[in-house]
Amino acid sequence: MDDKTRMTHITGIAAPLLIDNLDTDQIMPKQFLRIITREGLDKGVLFDLRFDPDGRPKPDFVLNRAEYKNANILIGGPNFGCGSSREHAVWGLQQLGVGAVIAPSFGEIFFSNALNNRLLLIVLEPEKIALLLQDLAIDKRLDIDLEKMEIRCASHVFGFVLGARHKKMIVEGLDMVGATMQLLPQIEAFEQTYHAAFPWGKVLFSEAPQEASA
Repeated sequence: MDDKTRMTHITGIAAPLLIDNLDTDQIMPKQFLRIITREGLDKGVLFDLRFDPDGRPKPDFVLNRAEYKNANILIGGPNFGCGSSREHAVWGLQQLGVGAVIAPSFGEIFFSNALNNRLLLIVLEPEKIALLLQDLAIDKRLDIDLEKMEIRCASHVFGFVLGARHKKMIVEGLDMVGATMQLLPQIEAFEQTYHAAFPWGKVLFSEAPQEASA
């Protein structure tokens, strides 16, 4: 379903989750996949990192620290979201309140799943992330301008690249179906042109087959 709320900025607290090759099994462990709805996935996000074997929060884990309690932006390590394909990892991060992840690189399938679900992923060079982290040590808040495609922190502004389709989906609140439906006039025009050129390829089901008489 589309979210019709237009989103031009993601602003908030950024938490450093600097783990190389953080895979989707760590982001959303397998025991939380046995569901028939998406509800409650926030409880499973980074479960083994956030909680001890008795289910108590680990006080030294970054997202359990008071200053990052309401973090909605993550600064990740390289190859963030590698591993198996599971959209549950994306849905869980969103339910936890995460709106964007900034990292040097991402797992390919996770990257596609995230952007198609309106979770913003930003690829930023390691040297720029180092400067970003220096600023976050002073002021933990970031502003991501989706229209100008800029990250603004305490003393730096970093540009980033986002494909036109994904930018449109995130800004305008479109899912894959919604984005496709916006192309309906082009789709119908192609269909008419195609069938005019190749009429034998068009099959009409205007009438249901008649049952044979007894």
